[in-house]
Amino acid sequence: MAHPLLDRLKSFGDNQAVVFEGQTCGYADLLRLVDQWRSFLDANGVAAGEVVTLEGSYSPEACAGLLALIERGVIVVPLTVLPAAKRADFLEIAEVEVVIRVDPDGAHQAERTGRAASHELYPKLRETGHAGLVLFSSGTSGRSKASVLDFEKVLARYGEPARPMRILSFLSLDHIGGVNTLLHTLSQGGTVITVGERTPESICRTVREHGVEVLPTTPTFLNMLLISGAHQRYDTGSLRLITYGTEPMPMRTLERLHAAFPEVRLKQTYGLSELGILPTRSRGNDTLWVKLGTDAGFEHKIVDNVLWIRSEMAMLGYLNAPAPFDEQGFFNTQDVVQVDGEWIRILGRDSEIINVGGEKVYPSEVESVLLEVPNIAEAMVSGRPSPVMGMVVKARVTLIEDEDRREVTRRIREFCATRLEAFKIPAQVEIADAPQHSDRFKKIRSAA
Repeated sequence: MAHPLLDRLKSFGDNQAVVFEGQTCGYADLLRLVDQWRSFLDANGVAAGEVVTLEGSYSPEACAGLLALIERGVIVVPLTVLPAAKRADFLEIAEVEVVIRVDPDGAHQAERTGRAASHELYPKLRETGHAGLVLFSSGTSGRSKASVLDFEKVLARYGEPARPMRILSFLSLDHIGGVNTLLHTLSQGGTVITVGERTPESICRTVREHGVEVLPTTPTFLNMLLISGAHQRYDTGSLRLITYGTEPMPMRTLERLHAAFPEVRLKQTYGLSELGILPTRSRGNDTLWVKLGTDAGFEHKIVDNVLWIRSEMAMLGYLNAPAPFDEQGFFNTQDVVQVDGEWIRILGRDSEIINVGGEKVYPSEVESVLLEVPNIAEAMVSGRPSPVMGMVVKARVTLIEDEDRREVTRRIREFCATRLEAFKIPAQVEIADAPQHSDRFKKIRSAA
């Protein structure tokens, strides 16, 4: 019996489902690929409850493979191209039993690892017969953690088709945002538009060529896009909505984004691999205040200015770390927030706050000011130990164009003195020689 999601996809006929490298795959084509995957899984003896990787680009074949694996009830570990050592580490942590690779031309092959997955979380999925999902965190502030989710609970939050949209999938299938974009878009009969490379030029060109209506991305990438000016070289008039999440948005970047796209709605999203993507509503295009939805199986509370969330689709736990749930099932996000009635403003992770002589400094506030300094492309703020103050502020910046380092330091300190209290002004300024973001376009805090 076909999975209910696949039954729904049949109703969308030959409508566009996935656009990959300029080629269109309709819903009927996608379902034919799913049927081919069923035969492939049968031929390789892939059974329900097994732990299986799905490795490859965001192609129609990979999308169909994910759907077939969900239908089969396996525990899916989606991976992109990784360094050999990191990939081996992930396979070991997840106790992967079958490796499936999807080549750029769509061909795929399966190989058994000889492992038997016995982690205590896996029987919870096997007993229900539900497919599972293992996602690794980006590891931008430490070691990657492996979350185990019930795929049926992930799918349960997608309602009946409303207005189908043409959505660019910025994040890959190894990220909760990429999984959500694919499954939400397909469940609504929309079109997922993928890109081979994620540069401002290629994204803006794709928006123009394929009439993209929704662009979900990160503040880091949006800052890069604005600096590049690519949005001025291409017609992006099809855009209706830009969503941003995964890290705090600098206020300066949001102001510039609103000025560059005055007719586009800007929406802050909030989601974690451990909990899924929450429904949100931004107070406006020019503000960082956001309201978290209390429907769709989510609740939240704030304890000592830290956000805790309870989710019906919350992970079963980590494969390689304790799970920070309280007795009521609320998850400690570690995000410090301000509160204004029903609205909250996310200031950053509790672990990232810098204590300067008893005064708290939030990196995102200083980073937003640094991005106003001419010739600064990226800014990363962290704490540096000080024998006098306990900690002082350290800034690591990437330049748009090469410049004398002493002159950069002077300009930064002079500018910050006009915008920040003295204890927030960077005491140390470093010039980075390489990008300060991961391949998911999220700041690498450990690099600061």
